[in-house]
Amino acid sequence: MKKNIIKLLSIACLFIFTACSETKKTEKETDKVEEKIVVTDELIDELGITNRDSLSAASKRALQWSQDLGNEWFIQFSDLKPLKGDLTYEEGVVRRDPSAVIKENGKYYVWYSKSLGPSQGFGGDVANEKVFPWDRCDIWYATSEDGETWKEEGLAVARGEKGTYDDRSVFTVEIMKFEDKYYLCYQTVKSPYNVRVKNQVGLAWSDSPNGPWTKSEEPILSPADNGVWKGEEQNRFLVEKKGDFDSHKVHDPCIIPYKGKFYLYYKGEQMGEKITFGGRQIRHGVAIADNPLGPYVKSPYNPISNSGHEICVWPYNDGIAALITTDGPEKNTIQWAPDGINFEIMSVIPGVSAHAIGLDRSADNEKEPTEILRWGLSHIYNNSDYQSIMSFTSERKTTHAAKGEKAK
Repeated sequence: MKKNIIKLLSIACLFIFTACSETKKTEKETDKVEEKIVVTDELIDELGITNRDSLSAASKRALQWSQDLGNEWFIQFSDLKPLKGDLTYEEGVVRRDPSAVIKENGKYYVWYSKSLGPSQGFGGDVANEKVFPWDRCDIWYATSEDGETWKEEGLAVARGEKGTYDDRSVFTVEIMKFEDKYYLCYQTVKSPYNVRVKNQVGLAWSDSPNGPWTKSEEPILSPADNGVWKGEEQNRFLVEKKGDFDSHKVHDPCIIPYKGKFYLYYKGEQMGEKITFGGRQIRHGVAIADNPLGPYVKSPYNPISNSGHEICVWPYNDGIAALITTDGPEKNTIQWAPDGINFEIMSVIPGVSAHAIGLDRSADNEKEPTEILRWGLSHIYNNSDYQSIMSFTSERKTTHAAKGEKAK
């Protein structure tokens, strides 16, 4: 009995010692954070702080930001501009989700999702009707000499034969050129297209931007297989277990050659997705391969964003930059990761008129952080059934002045 009491007292003392140690550790970590805040008179004046001895949570956050608050990452997007030629809006035709634009043989090339006819949603006959505008798509491509007037060249990658992983739709395509070869990665759906369908990512490659294209026999990326649906009802919000951030869908793939490897960035959708204080619960991930054809292994650090929708990434300053839009608490930001994984917010922008951005990969992306966003392609909803491809521009925003007032 005495031995048991001594044992219990020893455990209690150990618990108290550990708790005290953790408390001291937390206090030390807090002190370190506070020590990082260098409160100079110049910074107090710059931030307009009333009293350095009474700092609000907002003031503390402001002081923790970079003290060199430049605006090299801050931009403003223009309104979208219609294209000319074959990519003008056409009733009854969906053209959407343009890839990045590359320049080959004196011409610009772009790839995109194309389908015909209206969408019925999940309330119709999903086996025979078109569910979404991106349903029953094939991948087509077009060329242009000036980026404004486009010629539709034809089919690039078609849906697969019945029973294959891509027999229902191939869409949301991205282009990568590496060592004189061309690679198209894209989303795929297998029939039937129901609410709980789990799409995958496919790949095609060619020696020419004009094809022919060889398709991967198997997907190069799939959703995580650790969520559990609740019941048999076609309801994507009913789950026993949500699983990883990409347990339902992997969307918007984009492969970037980076530091001798290939980084496949993608959007993840989670089973039982919720609405949070930032909107839809959407995040991004990355899978890495030694070869463009794979295998691609998902990073253990996933998810690598708290927000976003369509993937828009580019190399800059030995790291990777990303435009994060539409969904989540960090939407409408430009972020940068020195290692392609650990992203930090570099600017918050007033809104993005362009969606599903196709970057101009011929731009000098090292000239300045946002140079690659000066011009590119996007899509617009002409109505609920049909979309068309348009162009966007952006500019650095460096001054603010009222009408008739000279800017600094």
